[in-house]
Amino acid sequence: MAEHTDAGIGERVASWFAAGHRPLPWRAPGFPAWGVLVSEFMLQQTPVARVVPRLEEWLARWPTPADLAAVPPGEAVRAWDRLGYPRRALNLHAASVAIVERHGGEVPSDVDALLALPGVGPYTARAVAAFACGVRVPVVDVNVRRVLARAVRGVGEPGPARTTEEHALMESLLPADAARARLANAGIMELGQTVCTARTPECGACPIADACAWRAAGYPAYTGPTAPRQKPYAGSDREVRGRILRELRASELPVPAERIAELWPDAVQRERALAGLLTDGLVDAVDAGYALPGG
Repeated sequence: MAEHTDAGIGERVASWFAAGHRPLPWRAPGFPAWGVLVSEFMLQQTPVARVVPRLEEWLARWPTPADLAAVPPGEAVRAWDRLGYPRRALNLHAASVAIVERHGGEVPSDVDALLALPGVGPYTARAVAAFACGVRVPVVDVNVRRVLARAVRGVGEPGPARTTEEHALMESLLPADAARARLANAGIMELGQTVCTARTPECGACPIADACAWRAAGYPAYTGPTAPRQKPYAGSDREVRGRILRELRASELPVPAERIAELWPDAVQRERALAGLLTDGLVDAVDAGYALPGG
């Protein structure tokens, strides 16, 4: 299996991306590092179309980390609304507090400093460093992993994550110049999102089709291990948690336990979901019932 691990692929994708791409808010010139960090939190497991309007609302309300850090964490959970996985809202609030306390209210550019923030993992830290701060560092998400698997490794799917190996592979494709590396990072991600998609790749529109190892091999079927699939949302504990949080978001006052009991017929599942919300810090138990965390 031939591998194309030189920076030529990265340069070609950088040029393709620079010639035209989706005009997303976080790609606009001068978009603040805080905005990029917020967008990355929101984009974790949430489609771009749902994130864009919520990001604009969020930044209008809390344009700096200090603005968010000044309100109770429950306000972040309330504003998160139905983006899903609301633990991200608590983590983002905690990150804003840490940025104020440790970095004078300025989002750090160093990957290790970003990794030390609550809720910031390897992908988010590298994305903020690369896209907001211009640091030459490989950024690898599921779309990048798919492009690397096909174009470089010659397989149709990336399979389970191999973080160290995939970071090294992406690093080998980045141009030496930091500005071009930023374009290559964004471009390979865009390529995976819009052209080299999971089910219907459009090889005729791909700027590196002639260098793709999977195409050259005749598109062999993938036979390797697969990542576990998420269980359906309907009827899950996640749905019960979502119903409870929706009720709490809609009320400025604590919601009585009797009302919570009406939200889901299965008492055992309902209590399990509620206990999980309490453990995660997304809900506070108060004398009159339950409320969003107040600080």
